Amino acid sequence: MTDTAAHTAIEREREPKPLPDPTPVSRPFWDALASHRIRIQYSPSGGEYVFYPRLLAPGTLADDLQWREISGAGTLYTYTVADRPTAPPWADAVPQLLAIVQWDEGPRLSTELVDVDPAELSVGMRVRPVFCDQPGGVTLLRYQPDPGR
Repeated sequence: MTDTAAHTAIEREREPKPLPDPTPVSRPFWDALASHRIRIQYSPSGGEYVFYPRLLAPGTLADDLQWREISGAGTLYTYTVADRPTAPPWADAVPQLLAIVQWDEGPRLSTELVDVDPAELSVGMRVRPVFCDQPGGVTLLRYQPDPGR
């Protein structure tokens, strides 16, 4: 490896992890996370909670979406253990435990599991939210096993 290639590899390892850039539509979700609460949209016309944030209700296309607070409790729907970095900013974060959590209210969220040994994971296990405050005022929503369940 040349000196330039080695230097480039080191720079990549030091790249900061990308953070979400809230849009006007998603801002209520991110603002709630900053307060360690979870708010997602509810569609009265569809009679269901909706996630990801959007302008119109899926299925009905009604302009009736309301922001409502949920507990964030849920079930581990699926997961994968990434033993290799998923991108250079995560070079120091292996294994990375990528997951989809199904909230008790219905929608699913792509997230990361924290504070758990990968050997202890099982589809269907109960999980609870973990609010991870990041520099710059962004809070990420992660999950961990719920020992009370």
